[in-house]
Amino acid sequence: MTTLEEIYQGLAARFQAQTGQSAGGSSELAVRFYAVAAQIYSLYVQAEWTRRQCFPQTAQGEELDKHAKLRGVTRRRAVPAEGTVRFYVDRPGELAAGVPKGTVCMTAGGVRFLTQEEGEVAPGELFCQVKVAAAQAGAAGNVGQGTIVYMALPPTGIVACANPEPLSGGKDEEGDEALRERVLATYARLANGANNAFYHQAAMSFEGVAAAAVLPRNRGVGTVDLVLAAREGVPEEELLQAVQAHFDRVREIAVDVKVRPPEVETVDVSVQLWAARDRDWEEVAGAVRARLEDWFCGERLGQPLPRARLISLIYGVDGVENCRLTSPVQDLPLDNVTLPVLGALDITRGESA
Repeated sequence: MTTLEEIYQGLAARFQAQTGQSAGGSSELAVRFYAVAAQIYSLYVQAEWTRRQCFPQTAQGEELDKHAKLRGVTRRRAVPAEGTVRFYVDRPGELAAGVPKGTVCMTAGGVRFLTQEEGEVAPGELFCQVKVAAAQAGAAGNVGQGTIVYMALPPTGIVACANPEPLSGGKDEEGDEALRERVLATYARLANGANNAFYHQAAMSFEGVAAAAVLPRNRGVGTVDLVLAAREGVPEEELLQAVQAHFDRVREIAVDVKVRPPEVETVDVSVQLWAARDRDWEEVAGAVRARLEDWFCGERLGQPLPRARLISLIYGVDGVENCRLTSPVQDLPLDNVTLPVLGALDITRGESA
């Protein structure tokens, strides 16, 4: 794109060619030419921005959202992490100690969580366990075991808090590149009201649907089965019914559409883990656990599960020095209606050499 200096030099050269005077010879003329050049340059910038927003290949932010809506696609919203936190009293007492809904607890790094229900440490007990969710949606709420240790305003009688398990499920808002890929896919596979692309795109337009598989003639001629996976894995019945109701309205005449959940393949993962010398093993192990729990989501529907992918995920966690994956013992070739779901996750400390 033309620069401000190039515009100024072009104006000065035109002025000198017509008048025989140099614009640089007068400070007042130079200032005026620069002012005019700046206004022209701002028009260039605005025109370039407008050109980029006209096409889904280069649009950004809200403008890309508008292109997406034209194709029946919406940006996936951020999801808060969820889990449980234990609230402790200093000694068993005769009276209960309550934990109000909305109590704020946080990590040392300032990631805040809110209790989603009321809790109560019963008389004679040391703690109660309460469901919490991150105050802000996003992957930042996926914290390791034992990292939630502070309270903004401790309830009466409560002296400490801690999360016995990692918090997971937090997802960032879908980025421009991921949304752009889905928008462009609607052009590459044009839906015509009867083909696979029609069913797939319509299903993926529902909030909460992470993946879909279309099975034409799965139950014979005139049938279409649609297998759905939600972000958290197996979809709830409410989501399945909503998608089913939609296709009951828009399906082809004489076509029987059935929306159903995926088959589930439980995958037990066992790994030996070595942390870097300057890192706390428990902290690194918690981060690995959160990474694996987050990865096993509905987006994995029908995708093969190579051991190398799991090892790569583990190595990608900051602080991991080495690992040995002992389970699963072989790659899992999954069909397009099967969803791998994380079963038992065993992370043990690697033996010293």
